[in-house]
Order: sequence, then structure tokens, then C-alpha cells
Amino acid sequence: MIEPFYNSLWVILEWQNILAMLVGVIGGIIFGAIPGLTATMGIALLIPLTFGMSPLMALGMMAGIHNGGSYGGAIPAVLLRIPGTPGAIATTFDGYPMAQQGLAERALKIACVSSAVGGMVSAVSLMTLSPPLAEFALAFGPPEIFWISLFGLSSIAVLLGSDPIKGLMASCIGLLLGMVGLDHVTGYERFTFDTLELSGGLQLIVIMVGVYALPPAFQMAERAIMTGVKSKDLEFEGKSDMVNWPWMQIFPAWVRANVIGIIIGILPGVGGVVGAFVAYNETKRSSKDPESFGKGNPVGVAVAECANNADNAAAMIPALTLGVPGSGLAALILAGLLIHGLEPGPRLFKEAPDVVYGYMWAMLFTSASLFVFGGIIATKLFANILRLAQVQLMPVIIALTVVGIYSFENSIFNVYLMLGFGLFGYALERLKFPIAPLILGLILGPKVEFNLRVALRLSQDDWSILWTRPISIALIILTALVLAYPLISALLRRNRDRPEEEFALGEE
Repeated sequence: MIEPFYNSLWVILEWQNILAMLVGVIGGIIFGAIPGLTATMGIALLIPLTFGMSPLMALGMMAGIHNGGSYGGAIPAVLLRIPGTPGAIATTFDGYPMAQQGLAERALKIACVSSAVGGMVSAVSLMTLSPPLAEFALAFGPPEIFWISLFGLSSIAVLLGSDPIKGLMASCIGLLLGMVGLDHVTGYERFTFDTLELSGGLQLIVIMVGVYALPPAFQMAERAIMTGVKSKDLEFEGKSDMVNWPWMQIFPAWVRANVIGIIIGILPGVGGVVGAFVAYNETKRSSKDPESFGKGNPVGVAVAECANNADNAAAMIPALTLGVPGSGLAALILAGLLIHGLEPGPRLFKEAPDVVYGYMWAMLFTSASLFVFGGIIATKLFANILRLAQVQLMPVIIALTVVGIYSFENSIFNVYLMLGFGLFGYALERLKFPIAPLILGLILGPKVEFNLRVALRLSQDDWSILWTRPISIALIILTALVLAYPLISALLRRNRDRPEEEFALGEE
């Protein structure tokens, strides 16, 4: 186990990979700092531009965008009470009050250091937990792979959005899109409508860029915001002397945030938003001065950003070992692996150890680089990005997507397809449908179908093979619990509220 880490360390330290990671971190901070642009969108835009890169160089840049974007979202959250990324919502609770008190610089630097700490600890968890889990996953056959894929799809669909029904519907749309093209078992064409370009199936990168990158650009055009943030709103007046930070409260908050963030990050479909909220609430509950939270307590900023970044690498643990991403952004990185010819799963650790272990090092190094780029450069320089009007960004985003997709296969059909799915993704967002289940359905759909049919062929059409093996039984129970979670939580809420209603009626 030590040898692959040692060998991949020297590979990731090649100057091309270091440059890719640093560019990714800077780009991620920029994307995270601009409301409406997220790390997810940054990676969606980047993937078409990585075709000429080595897989490790591309993954290193994605790791930089992942970690940089998570911190970048704290910049508008602190300065304007506008979370640049969903995970920065909890950062606004205490970050913005600190900025109003003239402590914006201190709040941003606490957010930066906490993001770096959370990301580094999360990367270490990825290094230590992934190899043994991959060894265990080698025992998986077609029935187990079928159920683990269904479990991941169900988890993302039910837990990621606010409406489980819409999440399941988005997953079904993704499964349907995954059936376009040749049948992987029989070789027959399906849903191609005699179109040659569809015979190979829908290209993952085309759909992904369309539904992720274009809807925010359309929304910018719809809002037509012609001005950016005024210079006076970006002034820094507070002192940033680290000696004056409440270290005795910050260190325990970091420990709690890392534990909660890593555990929640591993769970498919939950993500850093939930981790940040849970860690913030637990820190507030256990604090000796809970009333100070929400009024500019620096510990609140520290715990929110640490938990948010602790999710980053942890969400890749099930993604790399089982092929089941722990978050929507992890699903995009899986797509990047597939585009570069690498199949996520336990065999990846045997077939491409330099790539998978090098990616783990990249997550660690890019998190550590936040100390420099976030603490020294981004705090003042990147905050000025907020002065750009959103209407100036919209044509740049669309131009990048068109050039990137056309260069993928030199096909104008792919460009039209991307624009069509961009409008479709915009409609889904307006209707409050989550996008991640659709992408995951497109990724896992062929895997679900293929392993189901292979399992039935191995058993000569005996369906009992799907529920008679121990690992399959455990996965079936987990999938059933995930699907039943909305109903169970609704019943618990109803039972909790009923005594209060009865008490009120008794008083009357």
C-alpha cells in the first residue's frame, strides 16, 4: 500500500501537474467568488478543455477547482451575505456580521485557514479509507454492482434535492438517456431515430456541459444585472492578526467539523451543505455562549468552512472505490475519469495506481495551497471579481462551452445537442428539479442494466441471484431505507407536532 503512494507522489510533483493544480485553485476561487458560478460549473467548463492533457494533469486541475471553489464561495458570503456556493450558506451566519463590524479581512482569513484544514484532513481520509474499501469491493459481482449502483442512484435522487419525487424523476430521465445508442449486450440500436450521430449513444460531456454550464448563463441574461459590486463595499478595515484569534474555541470546532464533514461526505447524496449546517448547529449547541452565534462569532465561520471542505475528498471515497459519487460534483469528476478512459471502481486501483493515488495527493496539495492563494492573494484581489457585471460573463461562458464541445469531436451536431440540453436543463431548474440525479442516471444507467442482465444470464434467468447473497441483502436494505426516508421523516414530524396541537386544543 505504501509503494503506490510513494510512486505517485513523484508523478504528481512533475511541473506540468503542479501548474495544473495551481491554475485549478485560482480558477476555482474565481468561480466560487462570483455568485451564480460554482465549482461544479467550473469543472463542467473545464472537462472539454482537458482532452489533450494526461489523466492525472486533468484530475489535478479538477482537484484545484474543487477545493478552490469551496473556499471562493466564502468571499461573497462574508462581504455581501450572498453565498457564492451552496456550501457557503452557513458561512453567512457569522461571516457577514463580522464584515459589518469591520472584521471582513479576519473573517475571510479564518474561512481560508479553516477551508485548508478541512480539505487536508479530508484528503488524508481519502488516502487511508479508499484502498481497504477498494480491496473489499473486489468481492463484488454483477448482482452487487447492480445493487450498489441502484443505492447510489436512489441516494442522490432522494437526499440531494428538496423534493424526492422530482429527484427520482430526474434519475429516470437520466436512465432513459443512458439507453440511447447500442445495446451493450445484444448490439441493437435503441432510440437513435436512424441518426448516425446517436448510434454511439449520447456523449456524457455534451449532456453534462449543457445541463450544468448553460442554465446559469441563461439566468444571468434573464436577470440582466448591469452593475457589479461597488468598490466601497469591498473595503477591508479589520485587523487580521492571527494571535488574536480564539484558538481555544477554533481547534475543537475544527475537530468536530472534520468528523461530521467526512462522515456526511461519504454518504451518497448528502454533501457539504448538510455537513456545514450540522457542524454549525452542533458547535452552537455545545458552546458556552450560543447566543453569540449569528452575531459575528469567528468560531461559526471556522466550523462552517471546515465542514464544507471536509466533504470534498470524502465524497470521492465511494466514487473511486465503488463508482458511486458522494455528491453532484463528485459525479462530474467521475465523468472526467470516464472521458479519459478510466473506469471508476476497485479495479482502477490496480490498473491505474499512479492516477488514482496521484489524485489523492492532488486533493491534499491543492487544499494546502489555499494557505497561500486564499490567505495572501484571494482575500483582497479575488474579491474585486465581484465588481464585474453578470451580463459581461454570460457571453464568455457560452463561447467557452461552444468552442469546447465543438473541439471534442469537431461536430456541430454536438453543439446543437448541447444547446438543446442547455434549454432543457434551464427548464428543469425553473421547475426545481435537481440536475445531479440526471447526470448520475446517465452514468450509472448502462452499468445498472448491464450488470442486471449479466447476473440473470449467469444464473440462467433465476432472479433469486439478486437477493440471496449477503452483500446484496445488505445493499437492498440500505436502498429500501433511503427510499423510505422521506416517508419516515414525514411520519416522525407529524407525530412530533400532534401532541402540541392536542395540547393547544386542550387549553381551549
